[in-house]
Amino acid sequence: MELAELGTFLRNRRERVRPQDVGLPVGPRRRVSGLRRDEVAQLAGASTDYYIQLERGAAQPSEQMLAALARALRLTHDERDYLFRLAARPLPSQTGSSAHVQPGMLDLLDRLPSTPAQVITDLQVTLVQNPLARALLGAPPETRGPRASFLYRWFTEPDSRRLYPPEEHDHHSRAFVSDLRAVVGRRGRDPQVTDLIDNLLRYSSEFAELWARQDVAVRRSDRKRIVHPSLGVLDLNCLTLFSEDGQQRLLWFTAPPGSAAVEQLELLSVIGLQQLTPDTDPPSDPKRAGGSIS
Repeated sequence: MELAELGTFLRNRRERVRPQDVGLPVGPRRRVSGLRRDEVAQLAGASTDYYIQLERGAAQPSEQMLAALARALRLTHDERDYLFRLAARPLPSQTGSSAHVQPGMLDLLDRLPSTPAQVITDLQVTLVQNPLARALLGAPPETRGPRASFLYRWFTEPDSRRLYPPEEHDHHSRAFVSDLRAVVGRRGRDPQVTDLIDNLLRYSSEFAELWARQDVAVRRSDRKRIVHPSLGVLDLNCLTLFSEDGQQRLLWFTAPPGSAAVEQLELLSVIGLQQLTPDTDPPSDPKRAGGSIS
């Protein structure tokens, strides 16, 4: 019964969302005022056939797919919770990989189609990104727990550091730890925060040494040199917009005027997007793509 109601709810909300609300073009021959099923599927990173099954009440979506659907349909926080309950799934945490992205953040992300941009949590977990951000940064592993955080992978998985030139690793390590201190000051002994810190102290001596320094600094903006496998090193400005509660951040990357990165970003919009392929996960395990950096 709940899955049938889930399908009805998805269809109702799909018909209420206009293409321009989610950054899609409005063609002259459009027959419906809301979104088409294939458009919702595209936005959520699922196949059209699988999404049709959802509206028919013939499939039970994963927590990751529910989060992606909530974002695609611009659901409010209450509507997102209702969607999870209809699917008989536990409500996600406010800061994990399935956290609800604030509609205002998504609206801004949609308005940055020519700029790499993504929304992350204050623990460096990527929630959603636009195609250029994925082309620039790559996709993180599909995982939960501490490893979903780029901060955790930075200190425990050496390969994650290939994103930056080696001579800048120390700078980023210090910035990550100082920013995490600021998160602790704001959120106190939140279990998710303490779990991340405990794991980092256990598995990274570098983190433990930096943590003991007690440095505190919110990472509001930075100049980043990002190593891309095809374009080389891109020297970019990384700007940050914080949500009202400080637990989500919209990051976008721009090239300094007159720099080589201007042309590199133009090339990225061509060759980078050509390398991206639509998600073709089976209905039993649909996934939402997303990269990670801060």
